[in-house]
Amino acid sequence: MNIRPLADRVVLKFLEAEETTKGGIILTSSAQEKPQVAEILAAGPGGIVDGKEVKMEVKVGDKVLTSKYSGTEVKVDGEKYTIVRQSDILAIVE
Repeated sequence: MNIRPLADRVVLKFLEAEETTKGGIILTSSAQEKPQVAEILAAGPGGIVDGKEVKMEVKVGDKVLTSKYSGTEVKVDGEKYTIVRQSDILAIVE
């Protein structure tokens, strides 16, 4: 199943959280921070959003930073994805 986002939305797949600290301490899943770096798997076409023209600044394959608890989490075919608006993306990681 493919997810095709509409307007200024993008589909993100978060990168795995660190399981150990720099000092070598292994963290349980509840102690791990939610990752903020994600890869864009699909991007909408942009267009008119809330009466304003929105041009997409991000593209498929970009790695981005997002707000910790932004977007909507969905599960498709056993995989977790997050759908956010382009405005919820803070930066592109290069």
